[in-house]
Amino acid sequence: MLSWAVIFFVVAIVAAVFGFGGIASASAGIAQVLFFIFVALFVIALIMRLVRRA
Repeated sequence: MLSWAVIFFVVAIVAAVFGFGGIASASAGIAQVLFFIFVALFVIALIMRLVRRA
């Protein structure tokens, strides 16, 4: 999931460089959503690991 966020971020940067503002903002938004989903799942996995060991 993190790799998809990075890919969309790179697409947003390339689109912004070439002047495609709409595509750049859409790609940046998708990258942001994917990143926060990744962080949430990562935190849940850490908590589950700590609960399972205790």
